[in-house]
Amino acid sequence: MTPDADAWLARAREKLAGASLGPRSEQMGRVEQSGDGIALVSGLPDARLDELLRFERGQFGFAQTLDADRIGCVLLDDADGVESGDKVFGTGDVVRVPVGPGLLGRVIDPLGRPLDGKGPVVAESTAPVESPAPAIIDRDLVTQPVQTGLAVIDTLFALGRGQRELIIGDRAIGKTAIALDTIISQKTGDMVCVYVAVGQKSASTARVIEAIRQYGAPERSIVIVAGSATSPGLQWIAPFAAFTMAEYFRDRGGHALVVIDDLTKHAACHREIALLTRQSPGREAYPGDIFHVHARLLERAAKLSKEKGGGSLTALPIAETDAGNLSAYIPTNLISITDGQIVLDSKLFYEGQKPAVDVGVSVSRVGGKTQARALREVAATLRLDYAQFLELETFTRFGGMPDARVKRQLTRGARIRALIAQPRLSPLSLGEEVALVMAVQEGLLDALPVETLATVRARLLATLEAEAGGALRQLAATGALDDAGRAQLHAAVAGLIADIHP
Repeated sequence: MTPDADAWLARAREKLAGASLGPRSEQMGRVEQSGDGIALVSGLPDARLDELLRFERGQFGFAQTLDADRIGCVLLDDADGVESGDKVFGTGDVVRVPVGPGLLGRVIDPLGRPLDGKGPVVAESTAPVESPAPAIIDRDLVTQPVQTGLAVIDTLFALGRGQRELIIGDRAIGKTAIALDTIISQKTGDMVCVYVAVGQKSASTARVIEAIRQYGAPERSIVIVAGSATSPGLQWIAPFAAFTMAEYFRDRGGHALVVIDDLTKHAACHREIALLTRQSPGREAYPGDIFHVHARLLERAAKLSKEKGGGSLTALPIAETDAGNLSAYIPTNLISITDGQIVLDSKLFYEGQKPAVDVGVSVSRVGGKTQARALREVAATLRLDYAQFLELETFTRFGGMPDARVKRQLTRGARIRALIAQPRLSPLSLGEEVALVMAVQEGLLDALPVETLATVRARLLATLEAEAGGALRQLAATGALDDAGRAQLHAAVAGLIADIHP
């Protein structure tokens, strides 16, 4: 048969398969009111919560509320084409998104439609945007590290695969930068990265996409865009769609990282939808189910057991505070849901300490068990040393002549602060972090002017590759160092320091 005949036969078979041998009934409702991305629908008595509804002009939405006399439907497309009196039909299905390797390297909207001009997305299948979190029996201990490439996080607040770590702080002080550096740091790893922009400006999202393409591994990344100009429905489902796409890789034994930027705007979107569908407002005008919405989302991050393939899904949700208020409704919700928080301080940011991580308030509840052994050994007392330095620095501002011991602590603390300050889009490898922390803790940098530490960091990787290749290979293979490897690193860093500051 000719190709045209084959195509005609395939279409005929589809029509025959979909044809009914007898009359069939279809429930129909009517749009009572429409506007602001919401449609209030009457009829459809058998409709279920979250069911996908189809409008007569081709638009779709999902049932958000089920009242006695009407359904609150959130539209997924342009609301301009939905008018009062239009017919509405139930589909018996829920919102689904495409999944599979065909999404890698693409910029898409939450429904999987391409935004990058590269043609249609080739999906392996589709999956519901909402799925239950893995059961406790199906989970494993979080023991494998997620290298962020940021010394302040990897040394003091180690993250693990399967963890949920909140990044929180005021507006425009580097929250997205931390998540972006983490994505770029996976360039040589095996993690698939999913970045979802919820309610963000187009220019901000474009900068993130460009940075991933220039510095990261775009072929192992998915960018989902639900910008501020998109419908509330698309913004609402965006984080859930991102988790669904990432779960495809986790459930097949792979590792995925999801960055949600940000859940504060998602909460505002949920509040808007809830008020328009006439749900009762609660604290700070948010409906009472906002906690459940974010909890059921973030609980899907997990490290699976070996019986389930051993894959992992790590979540880095971002939240915004007003004037550093961590006790507001949404921040307290997210802090209680997640396994720790990286808190950014606006004062540190404007003083030039970037990343502006507040070491005293930030925490990772998984702890150092996920940290590479070599890094855990050299950074064992780093946090305590830095905390003591901050107290001593405050105390000595009042005057007085510190003794020699205090001077040494102040000198060492200044080097630690310079160590954890790091320029954007330049994540460090594990070998560089171990070498730098070792140099600080062993006093190799004490005689070096603080302003020259940037030169040390810039030249360190090339020096280690040339003079400590064996130690780097050992770190990459096992995450640990024997005495010979430590000596090799020490000699390489000492030689570099001597070359910079004879």
